[in-house]
Amino acid sequence: MLFPLKSKLTRERKSELASFQKEAQARFRDIDLLNLAFTHRSCTNEDKSPNNEKLEFLGDSVLGMAVANRLFELLSDRAEGDLARVKSYVVSEEALAGIAFTLGIDRLILLGKGEEHSGGRAKKAILADALEAIIGAYYLDAGFENATKFVLHLIEPEIEKVLQNRHKKDYKTLLQEYLQKFHRSYPVYRLVRKSGPDHDRTFWIACAVGDAEYGPASGKNKKEAEQAAAGLAYDAIIAGGGVEAARLRQIESQ
Repeated sequence: MLFPLKSKLTRERKSELASFQKEAQARFRDIDLLNLAFTHRSCTNEDKSPNNEKLEFLGDSVLGMAVANRLFELLSDRAEGDLARVKSYVVSEEALAGIAFTLGIDRLILLGKGEEHSGGRAKKAILADALEAIIGAYYLDAGFENATKFVLHLIEPEIEKVLQNRHKKDYKTLLQEYLQKFHRSYPVYRLVRKSGPDHDRTFWIACAVGDAEYGPASGKNKKEAEQAAAGLAYDAIIAGGGVEAARLRQIESQ
């Protein structure tokens, strides 16, 4: 058996999972499988019991296929690069974590004590992975057709945001492509400082574009801080107008 152990769910936990299914519009026959999708590996590091990592692996593939197929239908007149760009946004950690927050996954996820104390419920990577695990679990429970419907119910609003240019932009990628194409250079990120205890660090990073430096901007990890610093550089270049702003807009519209 793929997942041989069954959990003993309390009445309260069953009620929580029932509410989640109603909110997510996904009805599971196997409630234990759904609960497993919420079980982070930090819960099972010691006893080696099953966690959601295999379901996450499966869900990632189901998600990718469902989104790729939908984009192929919607954007049949677009180039492959356009489809890939839209897909990269809607299946990104940022987008999936946002959906996870909306569904209340942060409240329901099962974490070990260490991960709980380090703020795991707010970590985008953990929440995005849990959503993929739920997709994988639903695929096993209800089949590919129902899993696809579930994915599109969650993802189509994100696709619409990208098509209407209302999504949260990947400033690091935009900035790098702009500099590579027009200046044959790269943005340089510099850690200015970090604060807080090990389990709750804040990083402050500045972004240099040529001779200009922007920031510092803060984030709960280096990746978030770099993205925020790149956003400051992006805003400054756009606000400056002229040729450089037009070039950056050109990269953004590709």
